[in-house]
Formats: sequence, C-alpha cells, structure tokens
Amino acid sequence: MPWQQSYTLFGLGHFGSSLIAAIPIFLLLFLLGVKRKAPWVASLSGLGITFVIAIGAYRMPVVEAVSAAAYGASFGLFPICWIVFWAIALYRVTLETGKFEIIKHSIGSVSQDARVQALLIAFAFGAFVEGAAGFGTPVAVAAAMLAGCGFSPFLASAVCLLANTAPVAFGSIGIPVVTLAGVTGLPLDKLAASVGRLCAPMSLIIPGYLIAAMWGPRALSGVLPAALVCGGVFASVQFLVSNFVGPQLTDILASLAAMGGLLILTRVWRPASVFAVQTEGPAITVQERPQYSTREIVTAWMPYVFLVLFVLLWGIKPIQAALNSATVIFGWPALHGHIQRMPPVVLKPANYAAMYTLNFLSASGTSCLFATVCSALFLGFGVGRFFKLLVSVARQLFLPVLTTAAVLAMAFLMNYCGATGTIGLAFAATGAMFPFFGALLGWLGVFLTGSDTSANALFGSLQEVTANRLHLDPILMAAANSSGGVMGKMISLQTIAVAAAATGMTTADQAKLFRFTLRHSILLACCVGLLALFYAYVVRI
Repeated sequence: MPWQQSYTLFGLGHFGSSLIAAIPIFLLLFLLGVKRKAPWVASLSGLGITFVIAIGAYRMPVVEAVSAAAYGASFGLFPICWIVFWAIALYRVTLETGKFEIIKHSIGSVSQDARVQALLIAFAFGAFVEGAAGFGTPVAVAAAMLAGCGFSPFLASAVCLLANTAPVAFGSIGIPVVTLAGVTGLPLDKLAASVGRLCAPMSLIIPGYLIAAMWGPRALSGVLPAALVCGGVFASVQFLVSNFVGPQLTDILASLAAMGGLLILTRVWRPASVFAVQTEGPAITVQERPQYSTREIVTAWMPYVFLVLFVLLWGIKPIQAALNSATVIFGWPALHGHIQRMPPVVLKPANYAAMYTLNFLSASGTSCLFATVCSALFLGFGVGRFFKLLVSVARQLFLPVLTTAAVLAMAFLMNYCGATGTIGLAFAATGAMFPFFGALLGWLGVFLTGSDTSANALFGSLQEVTANRLHLDPILMAAANSSGGVMGKMISLQTIAVAAAATGMTTADQAKLFRFTLRHSILLACCVGLLALFYAYVVRI
C-alpha cells in the first residue's frame, strides 16, 4: 500500500501548515541573506531541516524520504552537473590556449563608446557565455572584460548584473528549462516555448533599460539604434528558437545574432559623440589593443562553433533516436509507486511517479563533451594537459556541484513528502492574482539559490500544483517561475560575489551594488508577473 501524502499539519489550516512546510525556505533566506553563509552550507542545512519536517511532521517513511533525496541529488548530478562540467571545460580550453583573449579583443575593439561596449560585451557576449556555460561564468567574464575597457569595478559589475537577466532562463545549454521539465513532468518543448514567450518581450527592452538605468535617458537617446537592434534581434531569435527548435541553443543563437546585428550596425552608424566612462585607471583604447588576423579570430571562435554544431547534431531526430538506443529508464528504488498524491492537490488519488532517465549518449552534456574534445584536438591541446584541465575543473566545481545536488535533493524531498503541495494550496488563496505572484515566487527562488535551475527545481512542482488547483495553464505557470526567476539573478549574493571577485570590488561597493540592483530587480520581476497575468487572461499561450 503506497504511503499517502497529507497537506495539513498538526490540525492547522493551509496557511499555518504552509508556514511549517516553508521552514527550509526561510532557513535558506536566513543563512544566505542574513548570516551570509556559503551556498553549500545553506543548501546542506536546508536539506537537513527538510528531512526533519518530512519525517517528523509529515510522517513520511524514512526509507522513502532518503530515496527521494537521493533521487533529487542524482538528477542534480546527471544531467545537470554533467552539462555544467563540460561547458566549463570548454571555456577553460579556450582560456588556457589563449584563444579567449582573441575572442575578448575581437568583441571589445568594435567601438570606443562605453554604451556600445556595454551592449556588446555585457548583454550580447554575456548572453553567449550564459548560453554556453552559465552558473556565474558570464558575469565573471563580461565584468572582467568591461574592467579591461576602463569601467570601474562597480560600474562593470552593475552593467553585467542588469544585462545577465534576459538569457538566464536558457543558460548553460538550456538546463533551467530541462530541470523544470524534469521536476514537473511537463513537456520540454512546450515549456521552452512558453518561457520564450515570456522572456522575449523582456529581452527586447533590457538593452535600452540598462543604458537608461546606468547613465540616464539622455545617454540612451544617443545609442537608441544600437539598443533597438541589440534587443530586437536577440528577442526575435530567442522567441523563434525556443518555440521551434528547443531550449539548448536559444541563448547561443540569439546572442550570436545580436552580436552580428551590432557589428553590422557599427559599420554604417556611429554615436554622434563618444561616451566615455570615468575610469579608476588607464583605459585600454582600441589602438592599444593587439591586432589579430581574420584567421586567428576564426580559429579562436572554433570551440564554440563546434559546440553549436554538436548541439544541432544531437537535435536531429535520426541521430537522436540512435543515441537514445543506449538510454536506460527505470523506476527509482523505494520511491516509484511508493507515494500517493491525494486530493485536493490532484483530482483523485494517484501514484507519484519517480522514473530516472540515464541517457548518457543523448544528453546535452555529452554533445558538449564532444565539442570540448574536438576543440582540444583542434587547438593542439596535449592529452596529459587535457586531463589535468579536467581534474582542475572537477576541483573548481566541487562545491557548486555539492550545492546543486543538495538543493535538488531538498526540492525533490519537499515534493514527495507533500510540503510543496501544502505551500501550493496556500498560494492558491491568491486566486486570480496567482500568475503575478507565481512569477515573484520564481524571483525569490533565484535570490535564495543564485540559480534559475535550482529555483525551478525548488518551486516548479509547486507552480504546477497551484495552477491545476486554480484551473490555470500549468505550463504557463511553470514558465512564469523560470522567467520571473531570471530577475532575481542580479540580487543573488553568489552572483554579486562572482562580480566582485572578477573586478576587485570593495566590500562597501558590494553592499552598494546590492542596493542598486534591488530596485531594478523588483521592478523587472513585477513586469514579468504582469506579463504572466496578460497571457493567463487576455492572450492565452
């Protein structure tokens, strides 16, 4: 007989029970926001208190509780961390061969106008790095590049944090959307399309918004053509790829198109006057930058050409079918069929599935593996040097991987013990306004975890539960979680720490940066919430 979930605790109503169910979330907020503990410490602490609530309050059997956490941690390791590992390895290959310097200069030498540099480096190229690697890498890379162009540490970091919003939902080869599909069981293609329809309107305005936020409306008027081209091209490609191709290449293709659009525009248009930033040291002018031949630039970009090619190959149906022939799918031990979801979360009692897909060959991370190996061979990377690099990447990612596994374990345990259902029933009390508050819930999740992937794992199922209860589209609400979440990235303490490390920012400036980005973060998250309301009741998607 399966163990049956219950959604009220100790005779309390939905609201009182939800406060108990949300204790792990409150603990994360306290440890990250108040005590400023490391993410891995906070995530392990959250997992520990989730075990206490699942077993002590919900009376979940111990074996099933341990199995649920192991199931979540396994999903965190594969496919999520599998993608992250090879994405970072690919970036490190370009870095250690010196090719990334050529990539950086090929972008940064296009214009001496600080506003154009911000659009090209922070928004367009940052989105490219987000799509290829994600997890803090774009902020670190783009902020360091802007600092090299003469931006102060605070200015470089602020620009990059504002810019690193539009692409986050499809970062690291689409892993936030892949995770969302995994925790909710909703179709990946429909989720990707819905996220794209929510993010594309925001992507259209972000380039102009960041210029106006940093330097005022008058500064924006001087580069309005560049802002429109950058946002318009990125948003258009983001919409088309997410709706008709899939989540894996959305950021990569959209950012390449935006960079191409800006490069073409700068051939026929220049700002009326060059806008320079106040620097804290000697800025590197275009004339001082080394000059590279077309062949050198093309060679430097080849690793990411390989990445695009392999990801596209992995998406071709016949190849995908051949790769899937080696896929193993099985019910997770001591969990699949052991838990029963109950009304009012579902219409009638239903077994909670727990199927694990081990698709080693067809996984997106494996396509990135092939791209990394081909890049290493193409760039003359020795075998011994390559293995040393992989060991270095493994060491670099140890704590992030531990954090991801712990957050996924916590999220899955909350789902299977019934805590997510309890919180979802409380959110259902917001009624018709839930599409708005659902987006803010995703925003809160990214603020807490620093990752849209983790926020989707934490709240994705909750969004689905509440949407079904309110007779809303669960795909829209799951997508609102991811789309609203991207606006929390700029106030995540982990992301701010990455920017500070990349630019050498002072502690005082870090506090100032949080205060600066907070108001923009709240405003943009509310815009996503309003857009979700529009799609829910006016133009259904």
